[in-house]
Amino acid sequence: MIPFSPPRIDEDIIAEVTAAMRSGWITTGPRTRQFEKMLCEFNQNPATLCVNSATAGLELALRWFGVGPGDEVIIPAYTYCATANVVLHCGATPVMLDVCPDTFNIDVSQIEEKISACTKCIIPVDIAGLPADYNKIYEIITHEKVQRKFTARNANQRKLGRILVLSDAAHSLGALYHGKPTGLLCDITVFSFHAVKNLTTAEGGAIAFNLPEPFNNTEVYKYCSVLGLHGQNKDALEKTQGKANWKYDIMMPGYKTNMTDIQAAMGLVELKRYKNDTLNKRKQIFEHYHKYFDNRDWAILPISNTPQCESSYHVYMLRIRDIDEQTRDALIHEIFSLGVSVNVHFQPLPLLSAFKYLGYRIDDFPVAYGNYCNEISLPVYYDLNSELCNTVCEAVAEAYKRIVAQ
Repeated sequence: MIPFSPPRIDEDIIAEVTAAMRSGWITTGPRTRQFEKMLCEFNQNPATLCVNSATAGLELALRWFGVGPGDEVIIPAYTYCATANVVLHCGATPVMLDVCPDTFNIDVSQIEEKISACTKCIIPVDIAGLPADYNKIYEIITHEKVQRKFTARNANQRKLGRILVLSDAAHSLGALYHGKPTGLLCDITVFSFHAVKNLTTAEGGAIAFNLPEPFNNTEVYKYCSVLGLHGQNKDALEKTQGKANWKYDIMMPGYKTNMTDIQAAMGLVELKRYKNDTLNKRKQIFEHYHKYFDNRDWAILPISNTPQCESSYHVYMLRIRDIDEQTRDALIHEIFSLGVSVNVHFQPLPLLSAFKYLGYRIDDFPVAYGNYCNEISLPVYYDLNSELCNTVCEAVAEAYKRIVAQ
């Protein structure tokens, strides 16, 4: 069976993790700090905080900005539940929008009409690794008419003076938009290093701060670091920096979101080879699939490059023309029977019980539902060679022949 997305665990990863464990420092420490520095260099942003998940990173950012009960946060209906869950955890209301039919990303043409005096944040999601249209989003939120609607309720909101743009870039580390890396595209960007991501630390994530003046991004980093360590003003590493440095204070009732050095050890190895090795390999897999399916009139190829942006090649979201949800599910079953693991990214949020209960209706998001009904995600991982890619392609084509073209 060809797996869907196994992590790349080789001798370099094992050696660095082993070195971390033998060092005696396994929680947040020097490797985590080094990883944060390398991520800043990679994304060219001023400050990056590593955390234990992208979900935690999104929530820390929302809480730093003071998002809470009575507030609204605009998100796409087509995303993983974490994007909405963090809004709900803060007591705010997710305002869902439909998506573009070709890219799966949030339909920016719908944003302005959904902005109200309660809107505090927009969370675009870079589905499959393709950046959302950030220039258009900023054009909307900085328009005088929209800015007049913004109602600040705390010092950070008054300082920004507009809606916060918080990117859910769980898929898009290494993507480019108008030549800029993902971590430079908006106020705050959050990455995921989950086991199935391009770069993995088993579990983990990072918050890339790129707030405009007069914000000091290093100070925001420090605040969120404290907030993510139970409000403690010194972490374990800082407490070792001097004989009498053991004493700490709790500045606020915080959370527990810090990354460990064992996780960071994986990230250090992965990031060093990410741009010139990992991304190139994933791009080759995408190109192999593109070449095979390009002359199949029943296949709708995913967009991985446009004149404005280049994907991180995270998920190959193939769509099958003119089929319904039940047929797509039958195709997936048949592909599995042929020895290939595939997936679906994602079930639109209004299809899920938790969001149905809150009153969201899939009928309000026809594009999201239409895209979902015919989408099949194909395997993409480092060790997927040309022969295995051919096997994947042939399994999809054979399944289509058996289920749809019979």
